[in-house]
Amino acid sequence: QVQLVESGGGLVQAGGSLRLSCATSGRTFSTYAMAWFRQAPGKEREFVSSVSWNGAFTYYADSVKGRFTISRDNAKNTMYLLMNALKPEDTAVYYCAVGPSTSPQDRRYVYWGQGTQVTVSS
Repeated sequence: QVQLVESGGGLVQAGGSLRLSCATSGRTFSTYAMAWFRQAPGKEREFVSSVSWNGAFTYYADSVKGRFTISRDNAKNTMYLLMNALKPEDTAVYYCAVGPSTSPQDRRYVYWGQGTQVTVSS
């Protein structure tokens, strides 16, 4: 049974930092791309960042570029998102996803986690 489990969300003040983790199990995803998406209340799910299978290529939404860093550790079957300089507009449920490419389109991803809430207070 394939599982993606996010953790590390929480409540933080503006300007603070959080590190999200996405642990995978059930099969190996070391040859797949992985990504983070987020969905704020009343808004559509949006792309945050993606990383290639070997971590060599990373992509970011303009809104998080320079503040967020994506990485992965295939030996631990885990992906991370380090979020610095958080803003209230970063408040959302953050989802990890696995797919065949680093596309910013959510329909390209096959497996999804249940999400972790990130709330940034002003």
